[in-house]
Amino acid sequence: MRAVLMAGGSGTRLRPLTCDLPKPMVPVLNRPIAEHIINLLKRHQITEVIATLHYLPDVMRDYFQDGSDFGVQMTYAVEEDQPLGTAGCVKNIAELLDRTFLVISGDSITDFDLTAAIEFHKQKKSKATVVLTRVPNPIEFGVVITDESQRIRRFLEKPSSSEIFSDTVNTGTYILEPEVLEYLPENQESDFSKELFPLLLEKDEPMYGYIAQGYWCDVGHLDAYRESQYDALDRKVKLDYAYEERSSGIWIGQNTHIDPTASLEAPCLIGDNCRIGARVQISAGTVIGDNVTVGADANLKRPIVWNGALIGDEAHLRACVISRGTRVDRRAHVLEGAVVGSLSTVGEEALISSSVRVWPSKQIESGATLNINLIWGHTAQRNLFGQRGVTGLANIDITPEFAVKLGAAYGSTLKPGAQVTVSRDQRSISRMVTRSLIAGLMSVGINIQNLDATAIPMARTVISTMGVSGGIHVRVHPDRPDYILIEFIDPKGINISKALEKKIEGAYFKEDLRRVQIHEIGNVVYPTQMVSTYCTAFEKHLNVEAVHHSNSKVVIDYSYAVTGAVLPQMLAKFGCDAVVLNASLKPTAVSAVEKEALLMQLGHVVEALKANFGVQVSANGEQMTLVDEAGIPIRGEMLTALMVNMMLTAHPRGTVVVPVHVSSAVEQIARRHDAKIIRTKANPTALMEECRRTPNVVLGGSGETGFIFPQLHPGFDGMFCIAKLIEMLTIQERSLAAIRTELPRVYHKSYTVRCPWTVKGALMRHLVETHPAERLELTDGVKILDRHEDNWILILPDAGEPVVHLFANSNDRDWIDESLREYRHRVQEFVEQEQGVEPSVSSLEGLEAR
Repeated sequence: MRAVLMAGGSGTRLRPLTCDLPKPMVPVLNRPIAEHIINLLKRHQITEVIATLHYLPDVMRDYFQDGSDFGVQMTYAVEEDQPLGTAGCVKNIAELLDRTFLVISGDSITDFDLTAAIEFHKQKKSKATVVLTRVPNPIEFGVVITDESQRIRRFLEKPSSSEIFSDTVNTGTYILEPEVLEYLPENQESDFSKELFPLLLEKDEPMYGYIAQGYWCDVGHLDAYRESQYDALDRKVKLDYAYEERSSGIWIGQNTHIDPTASLEAPCLIGDNCRIGARVQISAGTVIGDNVTVGADANLKRPIVWNGALIGDEAHLRACVISRGTRVDRRAHVLEGAVVGSLSTVGEEALISSSVRVWPSKQIESGATLNINLIWGHTAQRNLFGQRGVTGLANIDITPEFAVKLGAAYGSTLKPGAQVTVSRDQRSISRMVTRSLIAGLMSVGINIQNLDATAIPMARTVISTMGVSGGIHVRVHPDRPDYILIEFIDPKGINISKALEKKIEGAYFKEDLRRVQIHEIGNVVYPTQMVSTYCTAFEKHLNVEAVHHSNSKVVIDYSYAVTGAVLPQMLAKFGCDAVVLNASLKPTAVSAVEKEALLMQLGHVVEALKANFGVQVSANGEQMTLVDEAGIPIRGEMLTALMVNMMLTAHPRGTVVVPVHVSSAVEQIARRHDAKIIRTKANPTALMEECRRTPNVVLGGSGETGFIFPQLHPGFDGMFCIAKLIEMLTIQERSLAAIRTELPRVYHKSYTVRCPWTVKGALMRHLVETHPAERLELTDGVKILDRHEDNWILILPDAGEPVVHLFANSNDRDWIDESLREYRHRVQEFVEQEQGVEPSVSSLEGLEAR
């Protein structure tokens, strides 16, 4: 059998290790990852290997040559012009693959039983077999679901945490029949998981998943790289060691001299031709390459030292990576997680702090303390983007220097000279962050349309009319007043796609930031027609006549936010009697407690003035809470049902888009109006995308996230919602209290249960496996349905916290209480079982009801 070794990866998240090496040539136990894979293939009698290359192809060719020194026959296929993707590079060599063949990723460490996997493939008469394994946290990988016969039923490439429905993941090893390559286009980029496998599912080709036992580590980032070394030393994975085991757990190469006073602790590995000085302390977990010199009294605790490094007297290395040919001088300290690129010099008594990365061929002066990466800014996180944009603690995570780099990263994904809008709420922290973002954008040649302090619905409307490449909006997080939320908006006014988020993250983490010449630096202009642009669009989609003759009296609480500067003008223009509260701007965010006090005040004012209704606007103009004529608040599920009822009364047979966890009252209302309900993932971007994509949508969103009127713009808009309410109440000649009495009686409750990140995937798989497929919906999380009674319970992993949310929905209150109790116990017991804790009733304490 032939094997295709996919070795074209550049390994951007492993930089600086991969600045001058392709990812498969990064050493583990002093031998390239690709060599360990070839040894695995050889153990299973696979000796014909075709390596597909793209990034620095000569490094691998020079090392393996024809493969004879390694007991295999090696041939190479180089993607010259452009990367063809995982499947495209295999299609490129289809003429060499005339019988069953194996494809294996060149950047993972594993000891899977490939013989058993091949046997399984033949036994099942499979066209494509994906080798799977189970991992605690599947977010970084492609998730796969199989049925009881191991036939693959569903794929999801790199899910967000709320999309996890299994912990069984694709390992990048496939056994394929040559005919499946006929489904792929010639000379075109394509991917197994994104293009070929979904197509095979669609064509109902036999495709199976073989769940392999054994060790597998995708060496995708620096932490995983170090862990794979430590696991190999601990014999958690079966690898061929390049050196003799001199005593239990201590491997030492040829011609290596170790001073008798040096102390070695197992397990550790030292290569050929090394010199270890007097009184050196080498702790368990240390890996030292070939031709390395370690000076006297040096202290090495779990570092990975590559070939040719020179470690000076009394140097301290702590769980770091020292690359090829690097010199660490006397008394220098390199701390945990730090990575020093090849051919660099760390001067005497210099200190490199934890997790700092130094690019190749850099010089760190004697006595210097390096707290940041040598090129730019702070150490990179694994992900920048969360459920909605970039969030973090104000002035701790989201600092001016972070924002400059983020602005430069975003700008680097756009063409030089592109136009971008920047807007914010009126808070001081948002002003500071916005100015830093603008500096970063200008530095990469992006021109700024500065909308300044603007309600986000206005920003979205203006963006779609200005012909800009996108926009950024900065505000205090709607749910956390100590957090900042930075949202990136596409040219049509919707939050950017996951693909663009990944591009920005790539530029940020690779520090691949464009720098332009002085004359190309971006400009800042301040557009003046913003309010009128928004007003024009607002008026176009409103029955102004109805609003004008409504004789409505409305009380609006602006909660000291920027919407107070815009909406009163517009309502006055339409002849609406609006009593305004708290319209002055406040530089600090209003807390949840203050907001509740303001809401109570609003209720009293509405009652005293005998107003038709009151409304509190929040989230920078996106969200609102209603107060009816009796001063009673309407929010959450009640507000969602009320808005759906009113919009479908005005637009029967329309379509409404709501998130997956909203009460089924919306379906009951839709049936009365011969209308259609579409449910999406719980995140706001999914709602916006669906509203934009689907025709005839009259309303999107919920009381929790805000409401979307796609004809106006594709984002949430509390301000337009107020005007629309006045219009509909007038035309329909109803009051809020009367509409409330018409709404279906549906009970809807939610609970939050703690669940560690590492257990979420296994929990979702367990729930999928323990319920019949016909009772499941996997739009987002796992929804378990009782279709006869219109009952359901949804288990939804949180995207940003180590918790899962339980939502129960029914016409029967007892069923809800019983179901929540049952699934609360199930989740808690499963979490404790996965963590090896004895289940107990008391452990259910701390459950958080919402």
